[in-house]
Amino acid sequence: MDYVIEMLGIRKEFGSFVANDNITLQLKKGEIHALLGENGAGKSTLMNVLFGLYQPEGGEIKVRGNSVKITDPNVANDLGIGMVHQHFMLVENFTVTENIILGNEPTSGGVVNIKDAARKIEQLSETYGLNVDPYAKIEDISVGMQQRVEILKTLYRGAEILIFDEPTASLTPQEINELIQIMKRLIKEGKSIILITHKLKEIMDVSDRVTVIRKGKGIGTVITAETNPNELASLMVGRQVEFKTVKGEATPKEEALIIKELVVTDYRGIEKVKGLNLTVRKGEILGLAGIDGNGQSELIEAITGLRKSKSGSIFVNGQDVTNKKPRKVTEAGVGHIPQDRHKHGLVLDFPIGHNIALQTYYLEPISKRGIINYKKVSNLAQKIIKEYDVRTQGEHTLARSLSGGNQQKAIIGREVVRDPELLIAALPTRGLDVGAIEFIHQRLIEQRDKGKAVLLLSFELDEVMNVSDRIAVIYDGQIVDTLSPKETTEQELGLLMAGQTRNKDNKQGDVEHVE
Repeated sequence: MDYVIEMLGIRKEFGSFVANDNITLQLKKGEIHALLGENGAGKSTLMNVLFGLYQPEGGEIKVRGNSVKITDPNVANDLGIGMVHQHFMLVENFTVTENIILGNEPTSGGVVNIKDAARKIEQLSETYGLNVDPYAKIEDISVGMQQRVEILKTLYRGAEILIFDEPTASLTPQEINELIQIMKRLIKEGKSIILITHKLKEIMDVSDRVTVIRKGKGIGTVITAETNPNELASLMVGRQVEFKTVKGEATPKEEALIIKELVVTDYRGIEKVKGLNLTVRKGEILGLAGIDGNGQSELIEAITGLRKSKSGSIFVNGQDVTNKKPRKVTEAGVGHIPQDRHKHGLVLDFPIGHNIALQTYYLEPISKRGIINYKKVSNLAQKIIKEYDVRTQGEHTLARSLSGGNQQKAIIGREVVRDPELLIAALPTRGLDVGAIEFIHQRLIEQRDKGKAVLLLSFELDEVMNVSDRIAVIYDGQIVDTLSPKETTEQELGLLMAGQTRNKDNKQGDVEHVE
């Protein structure tokens, strides 16, 4: 069998912690090979070894049959290996072209030839159906488009083997479908792909074979066409996983959140939330469904004090929190799992234990008369690390060095343990594996059953349908409809999210376009 990549018996250690324990992965030419595992299973570590970011303590790497030592990413590039990282490596105020040629600038007479580079990038973009403007600035393009720039960066350097690290973690459903088409086109053009993911649907849709790793050990490789999501989930987490969330009937009580005629603008002064009205009651989970960019981010930021609203009012537990600072909103009884865990959820260069105490460090029992009791900080951190299965070497590990999924579990634990009256969960399962998703959904339902209010923002329609008691659909900065998950379908929700409306005189499911 001809393999373009063979990773044989790879071992990678960080001190006493073994991240990869004798793992073997073999990639055939022209295949999409999925690497599946829980958060912290060692997937990204294994690929960082292949890309030369880490050096293994044991094992052998072969590229096209030849044994190689990949001492840094430049060696990987020279061998035709490119990596599209989960967190993009882009300079925001540079153009697409400037980012792609960075460190590999074409010069003519000692001057960087931007025009030639842009022309080549445009050709590559057309060949692979990427549709990227070479002169656009990174800060002005969507997350999905930024990812295409990362793909172009690898292609520009001549990559034949592409590693995609959790490529759909930050994408909308439409962008995910477009990415899958791009990957299929890359294979058609003779490339080979390793896809790191824990999303079983994507694996079934796009991969040829799957290698499963669990807690740093290789479990085995299966042919995708000969397996199913249930079997893959069991291989990944070592037990049966429930895909359908089990929950009793909601018993809604008084309103925990009341929003009236809220108007919120973006940084350019453009209205993104336009006279929005919304209520969330204690004892219910309200799902907020919508296509990304319809005002969800601005709405959540206005409620939590991260963004000023232009007009309107926000009440939490009867208290006016309109334009109050984040700490005041928190003290009014709001917990916030933020949409961007790096920007608003963590101080990446703090230990994970200190991050867990960020919301409560100044309150008793952690702090008395302005003096922090670090033993109490440690006790809280250890409790959450254990209860939420945060895979880390310990509470003193920097937040930056945890996998994205484990960072997310630490944030969720921190917010839920405070038992807020209103929990705002913005994309709470982004970047989590099926076992962790099941666990987080149960925590949200527990909060609801304790009489707390939960506002769930998700771009995953099945999550909104599965977990919510009511669904509010947001389109163009307004709530266009509120429905029961039992009385609607994903298709109807999708149409509402795209700007159509139900004709309520007709039977359920009928929609008409909003003019």
